[in-house]
Amino acid sequence: MHMHKFEKLWLIFGIGSLLVFLTVLGVSAFYMGNQPPSCLTTIDPEKIDKTKPFDKPGLHKIEGQDWDYELVFVAQAFAYNPGKVEIPKGSKVKIIATTKDVIHGLEVAGTNINMMLEPGFVSEKVATFNKNGEFLILCNEYCGAGHHMMNSRIEVVEK
Repeated sequence: MHMHKFEKLWLIFGIGSLLVFLTVLGVSAFYMGNQPPSCLTTIDPEKIDKTKPFDKPGLHKIEGQDWDYELVFVAQAFAYNPGKVEIPKGSKVKIIATTKDVIHGLEVAGTNINMMLEPGFVSEKVATFNKNGEFLILCNEYCGAGHHMMNSRIEVVEK
């Protein structure tokens, strides 16, 4: 079978691009230690109310960590617990969340915080809140008839 020289060039370019892409992906995954988002921690969905830190949802000051606060959320049928949280401006916050019933989303509008909450798994995200104001938390995974009413709020205030 005869191949035109331009076909050979494009074939070499395509295979070369694929090899470069896979090499970059491999270096990123193994050498730099990138991993899939949390879901490494599991929890019994029936015992969430009795399991730390989910037995006391809300904002908690943390000492000796890379972050200042832990913000614990529990999602359940059409509600987040807590419903509203105040965070000091400039605080580095580790958000820890799970769900009791079905798959929910936790998206903080106006930020890059977007987590999927699955029963039996704990999701985590570290974020810094540098802008004053009120941020709406929405469920972005359809969870039933009251999905459109499921929300919470984070208010960032001066220290």
